Amino acid sequence: MKILVINGPNLNMLGIREPGIYGYSTYNDLVNMISDFCERNGIEVKCLQSNHEGDLVDYIQQAYFDKVDGIVINPGAYTHTSVALLDALKAVSVPAVEVHISQVSEREDFRQKSYVSLYCSRTIMGKGFDGYIEAIRFLNTKM
Repeated sequence: MKILVINGPNLNMLGIREPGIYGYSTYNDLVNMISDFCERNGIEVKCLQSNHEGDLVDYIQQAYFDKVDGIVINPGAYTHTSVALLDALKAVSVPAVEVHISQVSEREDFRQKSYVSLYCSRTIMGKGFDGYIEAIRFLNTKM
């Protein structure tokens, strides 16, 4: 199984950005946790992050050519604004799970609309870093 984990804007600032919401663990901590889990479970994983919408679209499109089995995506703020990410996911037809570290449904009104959820098989939110592992497990059992 081959999984691509994509993280959007400001997730590189984990541990610094709003620790009351996101905690003190860093993006590197997240990547290491995902990598360790996948290694123990025989899953090939690649973790990517960008603050630029076009890069995220490119990562999704490349997943098609790399024959990725599943995508875990935390689009960050682009969750609520990016039809381009939705269209990219639909174009490649790779199974995907949307993940959010915080409980987005309990946050500001503008965060209530998720475009990528219109494609994703599941949305996991409010489980911190563990949400990524839950998403990978879901994709692994679905395949």
